[in-house]
Amino acid sequence: MDFKEKLVTLAERVGRLKENVNTEEATKTSFILPFLNALGYDVFDPAQVTPECVCDYGTKKGEKIDYTVSIDGKPVMIIECKHWSADLEKHKAQLFRYYQVSPAKFGILTNGIVYRFFSDLDTPNKMDDKPFFEIDLFDLKDSHIDKLREFSRERYDTNTILNSATELKYVNALRTLIATLADQPTDDYVRFLAKQVHEGIITPKVLEEFR
Repeated sequence: MDFKEKLVTLAERVGRLKENVNTEEATKTSFILPFLNALGYDVFDPAQVTPECVCDYGTKKGEKIDYTVSIDGKPVMIIECKHWSADLEKHKAQLFRYYQVSPAKFGILTNGIVYRFFSDLDTPNKMDDKPFFEIDLFDLKDSHIDKLREFSRERYDTNTILNSATELKYVNALRTLIATLADQPTDDYVRFLAKQVHEGIITPKVLEEFR
């Protein structure tokens, strides 16, 4: 079974089982560990996938990240997991704290369906506010699968990922912006487009026609 087939099979499994997965721990066991396994990591080898790593931050002691993924003894990813129904946006600050004290270059926030990948592209050693990559098991795209493959144990290379991460981050941001503006165009956006093709003054009436 190739990498894409593994992800498709996992997505089908998640869709079939999610209504019976009632806890965060069950989400980890049923969805997230199989995801890591699909990436080629031995989830039963603590040298590769270590659960509950201590990530003390400032005065906060006993803080633990759900999983640390390592290659050749070096942490490369930290993963904060939530229940499959959780709104990930509400839990970003938690991963941010862990990232500050971890040597791993990439942080992942997931509910077992959506996986958001963060790094420190804007400021060194400070996790970016927005992910540079996101994959949704229920909306798999070939381009996303190809990018995710870079995080597999077989292909992982920090520099390779980072070289494309900045471009990917802003391309995704622009796509989201354009989609939003197409659905809810602002006056400035409509006026900009109208000026490219309309000869004459952009009156309120003209603006509304173009909208």
